[in-house]
Amino acid sequence: MKHEPRLHNPVVAAILALIGAVMVAAAPLPGQAQQQFGLHTASNGAVDVDSLLDELARPDQQRWRRIERQIMREWSRSGSAAVDYLFQRGQQAMRAGQPRAAIDHFSAAIDHDPDFAEAWHARASAWFMDNRYGLSMADLEQALARNPRHFGALAGLGAILEQVGDLERAREAYAASHSLNPHRQSVREALERLDLALTGRAL
Repeated sequence: MKHEPRLHNPVVAAILALIGAVMVAAAPLPGQAQQQFGLHTASNGAVDVDSLLDELARPDQQRWRRIERQIMREWSRSGSAAVDYLFQRGQQAMRAGQPRAAIDHFSAAIDHDPDFAEAWHARASAWFMDNRYGLSMADLEQALARNPRHFGALAGLGAILEQVGDLERAREAYAASHSLNPHRQSVREALERLDLALTGRAL
């Protein structure tokens, strides 16, 4: 059986950092803490993700970590108790270092709700941890088709495109992620790395 090559160290570090952020975001945030953090809520009490994304996009945003975590928490809620249970089981498997079990749970969540973008993104992370990079990229594209403002999926897509040598598209994906969330150092470093590489190609 032909095995896909492992990604280069900077790319691996970038994607694993994003996976870690997703796992941290899975923890519930009590309503009192939401008020303490000053997070945006609509009149019906629901979190206003669009407003949070606008806040996150500000380069001078000091509370970006809290805002990023809350966005990821909101994206991790499907609206179905059954799907959320499957998704949480997948996250637990990821935290336990069991990507294949996670893939099974996330696949079941996708089967129940194919429009749940975060299940596609989470399964992409599990595929990546299982060294299945082509499948990871395919799931990232599915996640972005359903949530085009998913900065984590864009960064992950950029990392895999960089590895396979599609530097122009990789830079586009990284730049799109950076415009939505300009605070991730790994994404800034990737843009700098690709700018140098593309400049060298032009010369």
